[in-house]
Amino acid sequence: MIATLRGTVQLREPGRVVLETGGVGYELFVPLATYHRLPQPGELARLEVRQVVREDSLTLYGFATAGEKRAFELLMQVQQVGPKLALAILSALSAHELASAIQRDDVRLLDAVPGVGPKVAERIVRELRDKTDAIASTAPAPAGTNGGSTLSEDAVSALVNLGYKPLEARRAVEKVAPAAVAGGADLETVIRKSLALLLGER
Repeated sequence: MIATLRGTVQLREPGRVVLETGGVGYELFVPLATYHRLPQPGELARLEVRQVVREDSLTLYGFATAGEKRAFELLMQVQQVGPKLALAILSALSAHELASAIQRDDVRLLDAVPGVGPKVAERIVRELRDKTDAIASTAPAPAGTNGGSTLSEDAVSALVNLGYKPLEARRAVEKVAPAAVAGGADLETVIRKSLALLLGER
């Protein structure tokens, strides 16, 4: 069982990273919070890893902190929450925000995450209510700067990975990006503001 990986970032994009270690490139799927903290390609990174084995596949999920990994594992224990949905939840909400929503019985916030739905949101709150102490974020790693595509394009790509249609994702980013960037906001802030706008329209 792979528990952690440390290696050189070969590829870095919203939701996905490839780390090379010992001459082998490992593909890991990551939540947006982890993506924001990753360094640029060519630099070293270390990720907490959760290995998910299915009958016909072996998939690795990477996390910047042990808290994120623990939140992912707990979400996976909830009926009808698979790894993709757990990753989507942790891309929309930080581990701390997830724990807070569960403690407040905030079903509406969880329901607003694409793909969750009211029944699954209620199940998450009910089944994890007594486990929120285990969802504790550790100190985040330093955030890496973004390169390659523009901040807006990265934000649109991240929202599409969360399940939004390209057109609605682009419209939301175009509404919030100019003011956010002018105020010195980073990619994570633009994504969160765009997500808040999209959730508010639903």
